Amino acid sequence: MKGTRTPLIAGNWKMNKTIADAENFIQALLPRVSSADGVEVAICPPFTALSAMVDSTRGSRVQVFAQTMHYAPQGAFTGEVSAVMLSELDLHGVILGHSERRELFNETDKALAQKVAGALEAGLTPIVCVGETEEERERGDTERKLRHQIREDLSKVAEQDLHRVVIAYEPIWAIGTGKVATADQAQDAAAFIRALVGDRSSEQSRAVRVLYGGSVKPENAAELLALVDVDGALVGGASLEAESFAAIVAAAG
Repeated sequence: MKGTRTPLIAGNWKMNKTIADAENFIQALLPRVSSADGVEVAICPPFTALSAMVDSTRGSRVQVFAQTMHYAPQGAFTGEVSAVMLSELDLHGVILGHSERRELFNETDKALAQKVAGALEAGLTPIVCVGETEEERERGDTERKLRHQIREDLSKVAEQDLHRVVIAYEPIWAIGTGKVATADQAQDAAAFIRALVGDRSSEQSRAVRVLYGGSVKPENAAELLALVDVDGALVGGASLEAESFAAIVAAAG
């Protein structure tokens, strides 16, 4: 069944790269991924570089995603950007609920449920991030945490639209730490997430893509991407260099 799901490799640049940096990166990346068949490739630049990257990737296989958005289409929300505004830029999608957004900017599952629905309504593909802390894993609370996040974050998504959501399992203890979940840990979590979607629709659960994120590098990408329930990767630090990001894309092809 995995063969029917196209893997997605998305690079989350976080708060890195000026427009000039982004242009240099994309010119180095495009020839490296031009022949990567059977895999979708996305970059997730900061807001300031989105428009430039849409222009520079037009006609290529590289998609452009934003890193966050507000759930309202417009309003008195100083400093925020809406799904409608992102859609106007011809973006393909948006990351939602990254652990850094949850922890540093107090994003709640209630707000994320509205964001996911808003992204879908605007024609954007949401990459919804879920995952447990090291303390939660040690307490045996991984499944409880994932169950809560999946149920809350997807609560406003119609059953027939579940396959339009991409879910990224990112164990918080593995983000930017150099630690990485073992293959068994990653597979167990991805399978559990798929089963949670299956509680609403078994058909949709077979179609929904589940990514792994957390210190993904060229050295460990092939093992993680071969897992039966892992359909790609949300890449952090290794996505900032064209060569390493392209190597991860190649591992998914």
